[in-house]
Amino acid sequence: MTEHDLTLPMSRENIEKLSAGDIVFLTGEIFTTAGMPTHDRLLGCLDGVEPLPFEFEGKTLFHLGSLLEEGEDGKANIRYMNPTTSTRFNPHMPRLIPGLGLRMTGGKGGLNAECAAVMAKSGCVYLSFLGGGAPIITAAIRKVIAVGWPEMISHYRIVNLEVERLGPLIVGIDAHGASVYDATKMAALERRDDILAQMRKERET
Repeated sequence: MTEHDLTLPMSRENIEKLSAGDIVFLTGEIFTTAGMPTHDRLLGCLDGVEPLPFEFEGKTLFHLGSLLEEGEDGKANIRYMNPTTSTRFNPHMPRLIPGLGLRMTGGKGGLNAECAAVMAKSGCVYLSFLGGGAPIITAAIRKVIAVGWPEMISHYRIVNLEVERLGPLIVGIDAHGASVYDATKMAALERRDDILAQMRKERET
């Protein structure tokens, strides 16, 4: 396990230096959204239904929901930001990762094996955010740069943010397809029979 202070955007070469289980802190620009309808709409953009609201090539799209408020200066401010469960987007990400040219995605709970395979092919990593970690995440936000699709509800909008040392985040899936989620599941399955045998023994004594 290695700790990295990273400045965004990152090249594919540097992305591939990260390993599953590494801890990272991010400084730079990120894109966030927590919306299922937003992901559907992004797929529509790839199909030519409408233009993309931002250029995502070589950048990030994190599964983070936010409550946006308008300040006295008329600019958008974020009251809080919190991760949502990425597994909801398993059907979307195999197209969105290469279609948008993402280098990073992330949220809670990981992505499935199909997504991991696409990430390995495209040069993208998945970063795991602390569930319920809104105070830590929100504290890293320096400013709202822009808001895409403002007609959607707050959590569904795509928010372009400047962050400073956002983290700690764990590389849940690296750009070679290695997944801490798969490794944890495998370790649990390997121990299951021994655990069940021990439980049966304890009940019988």
